[in-house]
Amino acid sequence: MENDLTKVLLVYPDFVSAASEKRNTGGNWSEGLASISAVLKQGGHKVSLMHIVYEYDEPTFKQKLKEFDYDLIGISCRTTAFEYVSDLVKWAKEADPDCFIWIGSYHATIEPEEVIKVPGVDCVCIGEGEYPALELAQRYKTGDYFDIQSLWFKKPDGEIIRNPVRPLLENLDELPLPDFDLFDYKNLECMRLDTALVMMSRGCLFSCTYCGNSQFRNVYPNKKKYARFRSPENAMLYLETLLEKFPNIKFFNFRDAIFNMYDDWFYPFMEMYTERIHLPFTCNLRLDIMTEKTVETLKKAGCYLIDVGVESGNEEIRMKYCKRMMTNEQMINAFSWFHKYDFTTMTYNIVGLPHETLAKTLETIKLNVKLNPDKVIPNIFYPYPHTVLADIARKCGEFPDVIPADMKVPFYQKDYPPHEVLYASNFFHKYIKRYKRCAKYPKWLGKIFEKMYDRRFTSKLIPRRFLNWQYDLRHRAILRTKRFVIRKMPKLYLYLRRKRNRIKDTGEAKAAS
Repeated sequence: MENDLTKVLLVYPDFVSAASEKRNTGGNWSEGLASISAVLKQGGHKVSLMHIVYEYDEPTFKQKLKEFDYDLIGISCRTTAFEYVSDLVKWAKEADPDCFIWIGSYHATIEPEEVIKVPGVDCVCIGEGEYPALELAQRYKTGDYFDIQSLWFKKPDGEIIRNPVRPLLENLDELPLPDFDLFDYKNLECMRLDTALVMMSRGCLFSCTYCGNSQFRNVYPNKKKYARFRSPENAMLYLETLLEKFPNIKFFNFRDAIFNMYDDWFYPFMEMYTERIHLPFTCNLRLDIMTEKTVETLKKAGCYLIDVGVESGNEEIRMKYCKRMMTNEQMINAFSWFHKYDFTTMTYNIVGLPHETLAKTLETIKLNVKLNPDKVIPNIFYPYPHTVLADIARKCGEFPDVIPADMKVPFYQKDYPPHEVLYASNFFHKYIKRYKRCAKYPKWLGKIFEKMYDRRFTSKLIPRRFLNWQYDLRHRAILRTKRFVIRKMPKLYLYLRRKRNRIKDTGEAKAAS
């Protein structure tokens, strides 16, 4: 029966930028690839992984490919890596003209027409990949596989077969646990800090216009079931299995879109987690569906850091264009609970949104001053294909059809040119500190300084291009130092993280509870 098995090579391009600086890291965990591998192995097939943690050139990739034995090559493709994935397909076909290549993940789901037309691509997977991959592996050697749902095929004569997308899996408990052995798990970048990245759910209830989730759900015939969690019991099995395999794990980082999405899942799971695990963890919350009870429950369970999406401090942009239907007052009220229960908090913000200006970005800065988070992340707007906000952006500005991976500001609008967007992002933190100082001055003096900072931030006379160049030099030096400490002195980094985030030792936390 050995001849009936299909050997699958999964390829994971896992880098964003400054790739050469990541050569010594173990890269990042991919829940999706680990889940596909688990289903394939459960079906009796063999799976291997080429984990590309820095940008391989053509000779390196072709040499690496010789190290694997495979029948099928499946490549994970995010939008920002599409150009590079196209190169990988070309190189793979040159090295092995008979290899079968299928492309999956985010970009394949939202741009299947673009992906299937790439020379050398044989197949595109739209949506969840576990069972389409299994069916392809089961039928590949027979040659009778062109009718598999969720897969598009390109025949040798160029004919494209576009099969319908199968319903998404509504019960995540039916999936096996992810294949924790697919990756070199002990050497993942997060594991250098004794942290496991985990996901208990798929999808999101909400339709924020800038997020791919608003588009991904639409590919499924049962899209109303898009937002799903593993049952609390199955989620606990996941975590306890992971801890059994890797007992050095001291932290969990829940990467679910919204951890408090469903009360009937959240509270039973938190009770189990408190009783059976109680390790420090981080998660992402949605502010307009939480209560003080949510925050109190998280604190009791061991949560130490909460990250939330603020996106824009301008309510018109946030509600009208981003469809984030929450007020500034709701946010301020939620953060008062976070401060009451002594959480470390982090906000995600977007700079350079459609119809935004420097003055409107300033509103985002000032909202963060009122929220008073411990960490602030200013992200530059990226117009993901087919999202509602990308359509809005095309009406008030422009961006290329294919955005180069190294393009810092992909969206151009006349009233907010790229060098101003970069300046706002680069000096976001500095202005937050300045406005916080204003609040400590006597009221009359604070207003004088606040108006001075307002003028400085929005003035056309500021040499923003030069300041951006200076910032880049300093920022790269800081990143290199941080990566060096993580690689060479992880215990020091962990100690500093515990101090910074006010994390109790696990034993202390259990005693306190």
